[in-house]
Amino acid sequence: MSTHLKIHPWSPDLATAFHDINVQWIEAMFALEETDRKVLKNPKSMIIDKGGDILFVSVEGMGIVGTCALMPTEDGAVELTKMGVLDSARGQKAGEHLLAATLAQAEERGIETLFLLTNHTCEPAIHLYEKLGFVHDPDIMARYGCSYERCDVAMRYRSKAI
Repeated sequence: MSTHLKIHPWSPDLATAFHDINVQWIEAMFALEETDRKVLKNPKSMIIDKGGDILFVSVEGMGIVGTCALMPTEDGAVELTKMGVLDSARGQKAGEHLLAATLAQAEERGIETLFLLTNHTCEPAIHLYEKLGFVHDPDIMARYGCSYERCDVAMRYRSKAI
């Protein structure tokens, strides 16, 4: 199977993929929360129209298999959120490619505070986040951790540019 990966920018015709990819991984491990439903049903108004971005990754021969968003918060920080890859594409390095592209986008935009919220059971994802520059951060947990019931891990991106 080919592992050719390609990044795609947000377009309204990919809203269904954004929704479906995220619902698949969230429901496989957790329950959809109200915050999830709101963002997944309204990605344009909740993310794009607020100055955020959504990227997608495709695998040659499989189409769009993953997505990740940069969602601005009211206090000027940006949450890396709704990152998911279809089960059928696991092992293709699609998540790592997508995360690297999303971080490059964040650095290009000069984002000062980039964070993510997750759960300790998402060990492979946490390992990837750590590998690409995220560190565990109690301040981020205190400020944003209540956004999701399932959140028990909060991380901040550390790089020379951010």
